Amino acid sequence: MSLSLVQSRALLGLQAAAVTVEVHLANGLPAFTLVGLADVEVKEARERVRSAIQNSGLEFPNNKRITVNLAPADLPKDSGRFDLPIALGILAASGQIEAAPLAGYEFAGELSLSGELRPVRGALAMSLALHAAGVQTQLVLPPESAEEAALVPTAQVYRAQHLLDVVQHFLPVNADPAHSEAEPRAGWARMAASAAGVAAHYPDMADVKGQLGAKRALEIAAAGGHSVLLMGPPGSGKSMLAQRFAGLLPPMTTEEALQSAAVASLGGCFSVDSWAQRPTRHPHHTASAVALVGGGSPPRPGEISLAHHGVLFLDELPEFPRAALEALREPLESGRITIARAAQRSEFPAQFQLIGAMNPCPCGYLGSAQKTCRCTPDQVARYQGKLSGPLVDRIDLHVEVPAVIASELMQSPPGESSASVQARCVAARARAIARQGKPNQALQGQEIDQFVLLDEAAAKFLNVAAARLGWSARSTHRALKVARTIADLAGERTTQVTHVAEAMQYRRALKAA
Repeated sequence: MSLSLVQSRALLGLQAAAVTVEVHLANGLPAFTLVGLADVEVKEARERVRSAIQNSGLEFPNNKRITVNLAPADLPKDSGRFDLPIALGILAASGQIEAAPLAGYEFAGELSLSGELRPVRGALAMSLALHAAGVQTQLVLPPESAEEAALVPTAQVYRAQHLLDVVQHFLPVNADPAHSEAEPRAGWARMAASAAGVAAHYPDMADVKGQLGAKRALEIAAAGGHSVLLMGPPGSGKSMLAQRFAGLLPPMTTEEALQSAAVASLGGCFSVDSWAQRPTRHPHHTASAVALVGGGSPPRPGEISLAHHGVLFLDELPEFPRAALEALREPLESGRITIARAAQRSEFPAQFQLIGAMNPCPCGYLGSAQKTCRCTPDQVARYQGKLSGPLVDRIDLHVEVPAVIASELMQSPPGESSASVQARCVAARARAIARQGKPNQALQGQEIDQFVLLDEAAAKFLNVAAARLGWSARSTHRALKVARTIADLAGERTTQVTHVAEAMQYRRALKAA
């Protein structure tokens, strides 16, 4: 048969669109034509496939006119993931393997010139998309990629190390025994569905001495899903606190772990060893808006999506480009980012907790008792003004992190461990989930009036304070949600004046001290 069809998948965001690799062999001048809106690395598959087939001891039809079509034609295709299905299509069209059994499988893998299979980006994202769509199929993937895809509970995944491993599985029934092996090749194996990995490990909050106020704010943030801005002089411990924040968050559920790992797989940075561990992304302050929110052609996830169900730590927050910071405003509200291009549109999840850190002034010592600030009021105002009002308004907790004196640093015992703080956060979040089905930070509109359960005295107190401080409606609502989290940590059914008063301390506007 001179025509064969092999199934594969193309990644468009987190969606895995079906791609049919059609291979036709015809008489005529020898040629190898590849069509179907293929990117450069896909077109280069012609040379990789030719060499892989020949170096594997198989016959490449050099005397035929080969036409490979990647359907649908209007869907962009990128990466070397189509090498394996193209090679199998050529072998099936030339009669070297059975074409009919290929219908029950989908293939993805990059071929080396020797025929070895190399991992592809987004294997877990592809497997999870098939699971979400209810598609029942058998995936054949290279090593590492197969281990990723098998993390999805319902996935049927086979791992193949070499092109010959796949070829042997689809040899014709009447194949010449001289060209077939007596025993199956060791490179072909069915992957057991397993979502078990090593236990999540995070740096311990006990390493941070002092800073009780900042630790309390991080505990509130972890319990309610709130964002935090840490402001203090250099060396006060802002980065240490932020890097240990993920250890205070509740353990990831299997669904959360799959979603986070799928985005990491799509970005090419997933490791099985990091399974069920909340990510902490720490981009440099020179990162562009595209690096933070994602982009490119085809669109790739940015730092905010790679921090999905984890932490996005932005150190030296005012030093980030203004466009990059302003691009965070919508994802902080919606929990997702949509990247629109002329030819396509991709949507990525971005449910992250923002931890920002900054100095109070350019030199860093404004208000410090240890060193004198040498900045002028104009310099301080210009520096703090790099953060726009709408962005600061979306950050729930504003926390001052003072410098720790040497005697306290050297003589203080270790602080409270992350495990004990996490237990309180888990209990508080469980109360919120039982009451409203979501963390307090996610409350919107009428849900705030319904679930905050504000006492009458607390409501009067908040009204007077908000009027005097000139708070916006967003600031008032965010203070209410923080107060509800404080009440959950205290185990109270209603939100009282003490909870509102503490929440107000974390709505401090940036100003020169």
